[in-house]
Amino acid sequence: MELIRVENIDIKELEVYHKIRDNAFDSDNSFIADSPKVVNLLLESDVEVRSLLATPEYYEEFLKLVESKDIAKLYVTTKDEMKNIVGHKIHHNCMMHGIRPEQTPLDKLDDNIIMLDNITSTENIGSIARSAAGLGVGSYLLPSSGGHPYGRRALRVSMGYISRLKTYIYDDIFLTIQTLKDNGYRIYAAEVTKDSTPLMELRVAKKWVLIMGHEGKGIAKEILDVCDEVVTIEMSSDVKSFNVGVAASIMMYQFKNNKNLLG
Repeated sequence: MELIRVENIDIKELEVYHKIRDNAFDSDNSFIADSPKVVNLLLESDVEVRSLLATPEYYEEFLKLVESKDIAKLYVTTKDEMKNIVGHKIHHNCMMHGIRPEQTPLDKLDDNIIMLDNITSTENIGSIARSAAGLGVGSYLLPSSGGHPYGRRALRVSMGYISRLKTYIYDDIFLTIQTLKDNGYRIYAAEVTKDSTPLMELRVAKKWVLIMGHEGKGIAKEILDVCDEVVTIEMSSDVKSFNVGVAASIMMYQFKNNKNLLG
């Protein structure tokens, strides 16, 4: 393993660590991940890694993991110098420059899909990705108009577990829903309506898509109208709603463990 000691923090190869912030990407789909927990999980995946920027202590502790991956540039520097390169205070000793994986076509997704409609918080995007990976929901659909799961903050919140999911970024939610229906999925929307099915009474199809809506506005009526069923979580009457990340976790768990299957 050949480490490249940083002698000049202004070299072109290190610019990416400064200029790519939360939801920004280069034309080649570059992204930045930070902290050993996130970086190490990504190193165990098939994600393409262009470079690492880390302290000697990181390389010493995770030598075998780093050597197991074909990485072109391994930059080593001090934590103080990392702060100067990045341009703000940091609390970790490792960063990674990677390339977002190619998205998975709709006809190659898993039987169980979590789909977001207009979620604005990158923290929620990351939280839902981590829950999906933990609960065995293997595919993640997100709108092109929102945050990306490989955005810096979403990656951090997901702890890198987004790399365990198949992802697809869609432009038109109505076209995407119709395509999924044509591919044999039943479309469930998480929303409170007068006709919504209580979660504990739900009968679940073998192939399903669960749509989670905007944190404040929920799912628009015109989207609900094209879904097969609307599902709601039973909760205390004096509590209005759950956080969307919490609600997604509860619903995915129940969907995955529901024995009342739709024939």
